[in-house]
Amino acid sequence: MPVPTVSDVIAELDALWPPELAESWDAVGLVCGDPAAEVRRVLFAVDPVPEVAAEAVRLGADLLVTHHPLYLRGTTSVAPVGPAGFKGRVVHELIQAGAALLVAHTNADRADPGVSDALAAAVDLRVTGPLVPDTTDPAGRRGLGRVCELDAPLTLAEFAARAAHGLPRTAGGLRIAGDPEAPVRTVAVCGGSGDSLFAEVRAAGVDVFLTADLRHHPAAEAREAGPPFLVDAAHWATEWPWCEQAAAQLDEISDRHGWALRTHVSHAVTDPWTAHAPSTSPAPAGSSSPGAIGAPPSSSPGAPR
Repeated sequence: MPVPTVSDVIAELDALWPPELAESWDAVGLVCGDPAAEVRRVLFAVDPVPEVAAEAVRLGADLLVTHHPLYLRGTTSVAPVGPAGFKGRVVHELIQAGAALLVAHTNADRADPGVSDALAAAVDLRVTGPLVPDTTDPAGRRGLGRVCELDAPLTLAEFAARAAHGLPRTAGGLRIAGDPEAPVRTVAVCGGSGDSLFAEVRAAGVDVFLTADLRHHPAAEAREAGPPFLVDAAHWATEWPWCEQAAAQLDEISDRHGWALRTHVSHAVTDPWTAHAPSTSPAPAGSSSPGAIGAPPSSSPGAPR
C-alpha cells in the first residue's frame, strides 16, 4: 500500500478545509514538519498543548492536526522558555519525534461539513443551513454556525440534558438561560465562542442558541431582548466532536487512495477548567435560586465518551 507524505495529506485536508476560508487574523496551515516526510499515523485534537504533543509522540504519529493554532498572534522565537515556553516545547518535541503539526481553525469552522456540523450531530440535530452563509459558496452550505431543527419538540430542560449527554464532559458542564419548561423546536449552534453572532441568531428566529464562552453583558443583553434561550457549554467541548468528524473524513480519503494510513482522535480533556465548586450560599432575599438540570453521566469520568 502506498504511504502518503505530509504534503499529500495536507493537499487533501486543504480541499476539505480550504485555507482561504480562514479569517484574516487566523493562523492556519503547516506549523512545523517536513512536507516530504511519510505519514502513517495522524492524530486529531483540539489544542496543541504539551499533553497532546506527548500523546502524538507516544502514538508514533507522523502528523498532528489541531483545531486551535499554536501561535495565533505570531512569535519571534520558539525557545522553550518564558511564560509561553510551553509552545516552544511543543515545537521541539514534535520536530525531535519527526511529527508535523497542521492547524485547521476558522477554515474548518466555515467548511462544509465543518465544526458546527459536528456539534449539531453530537446533539442529534438536523442541520438546515449555515447561520452566517459564506457568500462565495453558490451551494449555500458553507459559513459560520448552523441552523438546526429537532425531530420532535423538547422543553429547554430536556434539550439541555440532551446537549449535556451528547457533548464530552467538562468541569463546568453547561449553563442555561431561559424557562426550563419552554418548548424548543429550532436551534442555532456555533462551535467555540459564539456571542458575536447574537444578531444573526435572532434574525434566524430560533428558539435556543447552543455555543460557548458567553460573556455576562452580551448574554444579559441578548436575554433582555427576547428569544432565543441560551445554552452555554465549554469551548473545548463544542469543538471536540469535529476531531471525530475530521478523522472519519481522512479515513475515507485514505481508503479511496489505498493509503497505508491510520487516524486517531485524542481523548485528552484540554479544557482549561479542572473542577467546579457549586455555590452553597443562600440566594438574596426575594430572588429566585438558580436551577440545576440533570443529565445522564458520561461513560467514563474525564473522558470525552
